[in-house]
Amino acid sequence: MAITYLSLGANLGNRRQQLRAAASLLDKRAGHLLALSRFYETVPWGYDSPHSFLNVVVQLETALPPQELLSSILQIERDLGRTAKTCGTAYQDRLIDIDILLYDQFILEQPNLILPHPQMHRRTFVLQPLAEIAPWLQHPVLKQTIGALYESNT
Repeated sequence: MAITYLSLGANLGNRRQQLRAAASLLDKRAGHLLALSRFYETVPWGYDSPHSFLNVVVQLETALPPQELLSSILQIERDLGRTAKTCGTAYQDRLIDIDILLYDQFILEQPNLILPHPQMHRRTFVLQPLAEIAPWLQHPVLKQTIGALYESNT
């Protein structure tokens, strides 16, 4: 079993309901939900939109290897109404977005999956809820705790 941390965000529709539904589906289909951060309201990152995001981080125990976890996540996003995944830097509003932040201490670089998430240390909307549930956790590449990374971003 692996311990993973996932970032969930939504800025369209009933955001709180979407995030709760995503967390529930992750628990049913991908593993066992161990922790859920509080909900954080944030402005869009990387693009302009009048729609603010609601973000949360979950800790999930899973038996799925990274690529199978990603496939499960993509299916959950589709089931919750997401029609397209962001490509490159063309960010857009979305009903749901689920990103794998960390998968144990794996370091992985494949065309469709990079672990740890390559932007997580730059994103306060990820670091704040992650620091709430796992401030002691060490980033496997940067060798800093999540708490320290969050503090350096604020």
